[in-house]
Amino acid sequence: MPELAHAPSVAVLDSDTNLSQPTTSGIDYDSERRRHPFFEEFFALLRYRNLVSQLVSRNIKTRYKRSVLGVAWTMIGPLMMMTVLTVVFSSLMGSSVPNYAVFLLSGFTLWGFFQQTSAGIMNELTWGGSLLSKIYVPPSAFAVSALGSGLVNLLFSLVPLVLIMVVTGMPITWSLLFLPVPIILTCMFSLGIGLVLARLAIFFGDVVEMYGILLMVWFYASPIIYSVNQVNDENKKLLLQLNPVYYLIEMFREPIYQGQLPDPFIILVGTVISVVALLFGWWFFTQKVDEFAYRV
Repeated sequence: MPELAHAPSVAVLDSDTNLSQPTTSGIDYDSERRRHPFFEEFFALLRYRNLVSQLVSRNIKTRYKRSVLGVAWTMIGPLMMMTVLTVVFSSLMGSSVPNYAVFLLSGFTLWGFFQQTSAGIMNELTWGGSLLSKIYVPPSAFAVSALGSGLVNLLFSLVPLVLIMVVTGMPITWSLLFLPVPIILTCMFSLGIGLVLARLAIFFGDVVEMYGILLMVWFYASPIIYSVNQVNDENKKLLLQLNPVYYLIEMFREPIYQGQLPDPFIILVGTVISVVALLFGWWFFTQKVDEFAYRV
């Protein structure tokens, strides 16, 4: 028989009952009937959806609170990085990629979103999760709020990308309507990776620094500043295609740079990778979610 935890005695105001006479509420809590953490955390997140929107708003306001240019930095940053990398890899190294500025910025924009979001989820829970030890808040709310903040910044980052396309004469085609698909898939992939990192970082603080180094390696191992077609060695090309970010970047870049829809195989693999990453990340995160309040 499962153990039943009875609700504490409370005074019930009733016309036939003495006010000082304690009665029980008659509600029993069965610990064995509790939902699996995988589902319980999801439903808790739905109940606290208003908190998530408030956290997103707080993150955006805090980031640009003392900045003169405000959200303009979201657009200036990618433009400055694109200018430097374009000069280095296009002019000095003689890159064979035509319209290199659009090629570079399209890949860098999506990578920046993934980098900011995955690291932001981890940091939000490790540094801002002290609230968990004071009141009940579903830990996943901090993760989703970091994702929402990154998504807002991504939308701002699309502005300079469109401007560069117009300035360089890149045609604006109907294939751009496909962009929400890779953006949504990248959200799923970033959230999955971020949840894994968050759980590890809560228990092992060194994960934060280690991921910073990994991101540097991951950046150069992804087709952002170069095209996979420029790699002549088939073994190296295959190795690059084992990178999950490759499929997300290609899905995002093709409608922008080539003006066409991505290859169906790229879409299929990118979708599978994103769904698996999200499901595994959510499962991995929720297995220890009850312990987070004692760790942060």
